[in-house]
Amino acid sequence: MTTATQKPPPHPTLPGRSSGRFRTWLAGESADRQRPVILAVVLTLAAIGLVEVASASSVESIASGANPYDLPLKQGMWTLAGVIIMLGLARLPVRYIRKLAWPMLIAALMALVLVFTPLGMTVNGNRNWLNIGGFTAQPSEFAKLALIVWAATVLSRKQKLLSQWKHAVIPLLPAGALIMALVALGHDLGTTMIIMLIAAATLFYGGVSMRVIGAAAAASAVAALVLAATSGNRMGRISSWLGAGSTEDSQGLGYQALNGQYALASGGWFGTGLGQSREKWNWIPEAHNDFIFTILGEELGLAGTLLVLGLFTVLAVAVFKTITRTRDMFARVLSCSVITWIIGQAVINIAMVSGLLPVIGVPLPFISYGGSAMVSSLAGIGMILSVTRRDQQPEDPRVPRGTTPQPSSPQPGRIS
Repeated sequence: MTTATQKPPPHPTLPGRSSGRFRTWLAGESADRQRPVILAVVLTLAAIGLVEVASASSVESIASGANPYDLPLKQGMWTLAGVIIMLGLARLPVRYIRKLAWPMLIAALMALVLVFTPLGMTVNGNRNWLNIGGFTAQPSEFAKLALIVWAATVLSRKQKLLSQWKHAVIPLLPAGALIMALVALGHDLGTTMIIMLIAAATLFYGGVSMRVIGAAAAASAVAALVLAATSGNRMGRISSWLGAGSTEDSQGLGYQALNGQYALASGGWFGTGLGQSREKWNWIPEAHNDFIFTILGEELGLAGTLLVLGLFTVLAVAVFKTITRTRDMFARVLSCSVITWIIGQAVINIAMVSGLLPVIGVPLPFISYGGSAMVSSLAGIGMILSVTRRDQQPEDPRVPRGTTPQPSSPQPGRIS
């Protein structure tokens, strides 16, 4: 006589190579509970960004004779527009987001090409902006989201063929390489590296072989080294970061990075007070952009920086908890890639301004000044909220509606 046992239904799992214990912990709560958390964290980060943009930009605006409220008002306008887009996308059916894949990719490529026409403009040495009728936009920021949506669509349609390297490579890598090349031609190495990260994330979460991902990563690393080596400014920044610069480097290429570290150091535990930064008095150029985290650290101290780091951590955990119940591959690749882009960019920015990485010009999501970056990031969050909605997911017949799948205890089977 033998006794058979019935295996419990498995938890919905994350794509990729995460451990079973980690997956079980992530799936421990209903995904629907995480949606308000995601919204609250994103809105809190955006609110912190608005306050810090107003503080960091005021001195330079007054010095140039401009309205000190001009930049925060513009940022507020784009934040409001981004929130409206986020909430609209959160209610959009997944099938419509899939249909946006090719139009978004084609529009992004066309906009990137237009940058090199008379419609394009150069800002701080990077030609990655469009100026149409006084309206400026940065196409590379929207290209990030376009690449994610398009790659998720392609991978979900080809998932049964991804074990063959040619289907894993084509057309994903050529399209990604084209976007990277157009951004790199505009001398924006930082954004190029973020797009490399996004391309790797889509392949990883799509279940592509690690050999293919490794080969693509090696090629991307070589390309990044070539781009750095062929630019005197970039090599100077790397030399400054490595401590190999001249004795006058503190007044040269290392000026911004050094004063950024002074700002973080002078903040202490609780900062000098909101609006009381000293380094923003033209010691840190463009303090409201890539180096806004240093102003935040000076004014709000270690407590403020840890608050921001904690918010990004909560956002990442909440999104991955939401993704654990997602069974559709398109939804998984899109959601995981968007959060990898946002968290990865935040980590790179914070490491850059704190001296752990060389200065490469990457904004801090939701906090740095920039309408294009704000709208694209909020749109990405809106898509996560859309594709992970309960009514967007296929029903599991083994699990009653309104409950979270839990492992059941073994039950005795038929005795023979």
